[in-house]
Amino acid sequence: MNQLDEQVARRLTRFYVLALTCIAVLSLSGLLFIRRTLSDHYDDSRVVNVAGRQRMLSQRLTKLALLRITGTPSADTASFSALLRTWGQSHIQLRNGNLQMEKAYMVRKSRQIDRMFTAIEPVFQSIYQSLARIDAASATPDQKKAALQIVLRAEPSFLKQMNDIVFQFDKESFERVKSLEQIEWALTVATLLTLLIEGLLIFRPVVTHTKNVIRKLTESDNALRVVNDSLAVANKNLEDTNRQLVDTQQELLRTTEEKYRLQIAEDTVRSAGLLEGQEEERRRFARELHDGIGQMLTGLKLHAEKLKVIPFAEPKHRQRFEELCELIYDVIQTTRQTSHNLMPSVLGDFGLGATLQLLAEQTARSSGIEVIFEGDRDEKRLPPAVEIGLYRIAQEALNNAIKHADAQKIRISWQREPQIVLMVEDNGRGFSVKSSPKYEKGIQPINGLENMRTRVRLMNGALTITSKLKKGTKVSVHLPDMKNS
Repeated sequence: MNQLDEQVARRLTRFYVLALTCIAVLSLSGLLFIRRTLSDHYDDSRVVNVAGRQRMLSQRLTKLALLRITGTPSADTASFSALLRTWGQSHIQLRNGNLQMEKAYMVRKSRQIDRMFTAIEPVFQSIYQSLARIDAASATPDQKKAALQIVLRAEPSFLKQMNDIVFQFDKESFERVKSLEQIEWALTVATLLTLLIEGLLIFRPVVTHTKNVIRKLTESDNALRVVNDSLAVANKNLEDTNRQLVDTQQELLRTTEEKYRLQIAEDTVRSAGLLEGQEEERRRFARELHDGIGQMLTGLKLHAEKLKVIPFAEPKHRQRFEELCELIYDVIQTTRQTSHNLMPSVLGDFGLGATLQLLAEQTARSSGIEVIFEGDRDEKRLPPAVEIGLYRIAQEALNNAIKHADAQKIRISWQREPQIVLMVEDNGRGFSVKSSPKYEKGIQPINGLENMRTRVRLMNGALTITSKLKKGTKVSVHLPDMKNS
């Protein structure tokens, strides 16, 4: 069947392209001839009109010259000079074959017309110069009368020759139209012959060949119907097999989804246990720092203060002792700060709002950066795990803004109602959220961000991090409303 299709396509394409090409060429040729002849005929009509106008202008100029010399008044108000200039320019353009009107018209002239213009040229020049002398202000009345006599003698000859030129223009234009008619008849006959040849040599063979093709297609269709019946049985068996495969695939998907949910639940439990263990270890370590090392340092400070009353042999010993007391005080403050960072006691006593405010104040004092806290400071409390999680997120966001973003201003916002929202915003250099942030010192807060995401996920909340280069970073946490513990 493929060879049959290709054979039919090649034959139809070859014959039709040949026939249509012949018809298109003949049709376009006729259109081009008609368009060109109409354009030429329009130009010829314009030329004939201008040539006929030359006769009228010569007569009008002769009348105006006669009226001017005799002093007879006339209702004709046309300018004698303008008419003379138009008459002269039109004659020159007709003679040179380029007529300039509203557009350029080509004056097609035969040798006969050229000879006629050559014969009329002396008469035209005699009349034109005489009319110019009549129009000249410097000419005397006798000169003007003599010029008028020349015009009157030459005018009949000019009118006769100009009349012959007009009729010759019209005759040649008519001959060109007759020539177009002959060409059009020839093209029409050629087109009809082409259609006849196309009907005899193309359409009849194509119809015969098409009948044979249809017969073969009918036979092939019958054979194909038998094959389709066999394929229908095979397709039904295949559908049953596919249905079984789909059921198996759906069961596999359900098993995979269940395994994935179990894995997520296991990861959540593991993360919750890990974070809870970390917080418990921080709480224990903070208690040991406060109750153990803190108390020992406080005792050391009290003993050192008792030694202040003892006189020293030299002033430099007194100075070193003062420096030792200051060092002990700094160690105590550092220990308290470390204990507070591990587990602030304010969080358990006064709640998250007061703890965040204290965190902002301590961070501002230690870093020299402007840290502003805006939020609720009421006594409404959240579950301890939620307060610790939100505090760690704020603490991590502050550390990232100070260490990595080179921020100069940080704002902490906290609200309890109508929705639990914690936001930490800085004016640092920011980073591209789509790609991993890179910093000059090689420190990347990826683990910190992942810890924040894990804490928010365990609280069933939503974490949003928006950042643009050189535009700062904003970390927002939204939690569902929950009852007070």
